[in-house]
Amino acid sequence: MIRNFLLGVCGVKQEWTTREFVTHAVEKIRAQVGQGRVLLGLSGGVDSSVAAALLHKAIGKQLTCVFVDNGLLRKGERETVEKLYGDHFPIDLRVVDAARLFLKRLKGVSEPEQKRKIIGRTFVEVFEKTLKSIKGRAEFLGQGTLYPDVIESVSIGGNPASLIKTHHNVGGLPERMRLKLIEPLRELFKDEVRRVGEALGLPREVVWRQPFPGPGLGVRVMGDITADKLEILRNADAVLHDEMMKSGYYYKVWQSFCVFLPVRTVGVFGDERTYDYVIALRVVESTDAMTADWAKLPHEVLQRVSSRITNEVRGVGRVVFDICLLYTSDAADE
Repeated sequence: MIRNFLLGVCGVKQEWTTREFVTHAVEKIRAQVGQGRVLLGLSGGVDSSVAAALLHKAIGKQLTCVFVDNGLLRKGERETVEKLYGDHFPIDLRVVDAARLFLKRLKGVSEPEQKRKIIGRTFVEVFEKTLKSIKGRAEFLGQGTLYPDVIESVSIGGNPASLIKTHHNVGGLPERMRLKLIEPLRELFKDEVRRVGEALGLPREVVWRQPFPGPGLGVRVMGDITADKLEILRNADAVLHDEMMKSGYYYKVWQSFCVFLPVRTVGVFGDERTYDYVIALRVVESTDAMTADWAKLPHEVLQRVSSRITNEVRGVGRVVFDICLLYTSDAADE
């Protein structure tokens, strides 16, 4: 009905194509950047990877990518990103270890919105310090911000939607920031970003990688964050990822991840009583990153995941499956 109204009644032409978007985006980036340099925060996820490829196509060696190890990454994430971009992209990639700084700033913080803002401000601080080691002063901060990030964080052009949460790369940025923002994907939804990634020739494991929140595991640990809780969550999440890949469901769902719940339950392991933490599994279906519904995984897959986590991950005594309708897929992270 909407298509008929727009195309038939209003006479709007359906001219948007991925190729046209790339062409116009490259032209816009070149006009905005000129001879300047861009510093991009590269997480290894879909959004920042497509943003990096688009910026590199437009300005080449004027782009420097910075991967920040904030201590909130998934198991083996840093090594994976270094190998992936070393093998596929001729991009100037700098790796910064700032785990201690992030965890220090987040100590004792439980509220998700506060975590996001702390992480956003700390990211920018790390980027600005990194500027000193880059030949040719960077003037721009590149980001893989998408339209859903903006909708959920701020009001645009009178948009009546209320704030859902602050994305670390939107509302989490400090008001006084030395770098100018450049966000080539800001008006796209996730499915459109994937199409752009394919058009730019990115490998399947990057384009179709499941979304991972900018604040990382910081918003997947409920309550305060500690190194022990992060380690438990990383190990549990690695088991879930392994089973989702083996079962073939990883690329069939939108997101599948573990959440650390700050509660302990009594259980039995072998012949001994245990009193360990609970891990919640969140596996959701979505197409636009705006709404999501829980995925109906086969019982045998859930059984294998639950059994492996409770047997292999020290500190976990129970696994639960979270069934809910989400009004934003990343809200599953909180």
